Formats: sequence, structure tokens, C-alpha cells
Amino acid sequence: MIDEKKLTALLTGHTIGGTLICRERTDSTNPEICRARKVGAGHGTVAVAEEQTAGKGRRGRSWSSEPGMNLYFSMLLLPELAADKAPMLTLAAALAVARAVRELGLPAQIKWPNDVVVSARKVCGILTELFFEPDGRYYVVVGTGINVNQTVFPEEIGAAATSLRREAKGQIFDREALLARVLCLFEADYGRFLADGGFGGLRADYEAYLVNRNAHVRVEDPKGAWTGTALGIDDGGELLVRRPDGSVETVYAGEVSVRGIYGYV
Repeated sequence: MIDEKKLTALLTGHTIGGTLICRERTDSTNPEICRARKVGAGHGTVAVAEEQTAGKGRRGRSWSSEPGMNLYFSMLLLPELAADKAPMLTLAAALAVARAVRELGLPAQIKWPNDVVVSARKVCGILTELFFEPDGRYYVVVGTGINVNQTVFPEEIGAAATSLRREAKGQIFDREALLARVLCLFEADYGRFLADGGFGGLRADYEAYLVNRNAHVRVEDPKGAWTGTALGIDDGGELLVRRPDGSVETVYAGEVSVRGIYGYV
């Protein structure tokens, strides 16, 4: 079980994680935060669980949840910004995780927009959701799952997933210390995000971790898949991709596969 006292001590003086909800088992930490918000939970509240019975990722995908091995947590944010800027917080969360994993000595990168990968395999997924309240205000829930000490994965994701322990040749990692570090890094970048009114101030930092940058990518567009070269992101966090004819297109959403990542060759 996550040591709540230890985690609380590590987060003393911080807003993000200053209030903790620790569960041994929950459906998912995102709805856990939503339930807490309905009874008055405030900005910076973090829900963390040992096991999720209904964890999910982007586009409704399931997220494998092995008890006692990994980190599953969600942050409650009340940004004083236009709601259309909220999705950029997904990128900020990915940056915090990638930085924290690099500090552990592993070569973490980010696959746009929010997957953290090590050795071309996924170690972290992030799901950001926005909810409007009756008074017109909104709140954001950023849910994150990090494969920390898990060593065995279901066959259907085994080729695409890995864990920090597997990549570190069996080293077992302190989950409370890692979670606290991710939250502290995110809190600092969240402050920069608010001060800038967007992602521009974090763009260069994010691009330094971006596995897509200067890579051959395949964009799965509803109008038809196409390939090009990813150049980086713009100040809104969208991916810039150069088509074979030299034109540059902004990719706002959808699937973008990178050659050599998750089996794309």
C-alpha cells in the first residue's frame, strides 16, 4: 500500500498533493477526484490508488492495473484560464513524468502528445478530462498511470509496454518518492503555464523530450492516413508535420505513429 504518511511528508508545503486521497482499490482515480470535487475538494487535491478496476486511457482504451506495483493517480486543477487551453495540461503532465524518470537515470522521451516511453516502449499514459460545473466554472482532472515495478504484462500489450523496473534491469523504485517528484515538477511547470497563459514557455523543454521531433510519422486522419516529418509543436501544443510536398500541417488530435515506436516500422 502507498505510504500516505511518507507521501504527505514529501509533499509538505506544496499545493499539488497538499491534500491526498489514498485508496487501496477504486474504479479509477479520475472519477475518484470527480466524486471528491462534488463534496468540496479543492485545487491540488490528488487521488492515488493501489489498484484500478476500470482504469482507462485515451479514446476509451483500458489501462492494465497490477496492484501494489505501479502508480495510478489523478490531480484536481482549477486553472484560471480559458477552457480551450486546458488540454495543454496533458503535455505539461507528460513533461513532469519524463523529467522525473530521467532523474532516475532512464532515457525517457515523450511520444506526442502524452505518452512517456523508454526504449520505444510505453511506461506512462495520461488522460486529461474537463468538467463544467453548474455555475459555469470548470475543473480539470489529469489522470496518470506509470508502470513502475511491474515485470509481467498482458500478451496484448506486451510488445508496446514496459516498466521502469524492467528498463533498469530489475531495480525496484520507491513509488512515493517518484510520485512526489512528479507532482513537484508539475507544480513548477503549472505555475509557468499560468503565468504565460499557455504552453509557449514550456515548449522548448517539452520538445527536448519529444521522440516525434524530426522523426518520420504516420498521421491517421479520418480523411486518409498520410506520412511526413514531425518538426515539433507550436505554442498551443499541436504537432507540426511537414508533408512530402513541403507544406507544414498542424495536427490537432488523432493518432500519430512514430517509426520504431509501438511496432511502427
